[in-house]
Amino acid sequence: MLFSVSSLERSIAFYREAFGAKLLVRGRSTAYFDLDGLWLALNEEKDLPREEIRLSYTHIAFSIKEEEFDEAVSRLRIIGADILPGRERDERDRRSVYFADPDGHKFEFHTGTLADRMAYYRQTKPHMEFFD
Repeated sequence: MLFSVSSLERSIAFYREAFGAKLLVRGRSTAYFDLDGLWLALNEEKDLPREEIRLSYTHIAFSIKEEEFDEAVSRLRIIGADILPGRERDERDRRSVYFADPDGHKFEFHTGTLADRMAYYRQTKPHMEFFD
């Protein structure tokens, strides 16, 4: 994953603190991380407009353990992450927090897995078509 960011230093701090990403290299305008085997890169582009990203529901979701949820939310608050309003959620769909990085890229920490989500949809959304 590569994200365009307005401040490389601010974003490096955010991804290290919010995700525990391991910084591998930092250049004048780019940085690379290892995020549990995921290749994460940042590219500084200071003069791009960034407001339109805030209007979309587009986000990247990460599964976390139920017992890690409260600490993850606390850590996001401590670092000043932009915690976004969530949607109404049935308890069978597990717990979730949506947040944005300093440039508006949106993420979700969710205590369920993709398999959990599919099981929930099978139970509650008869209009959906599943492909097994």
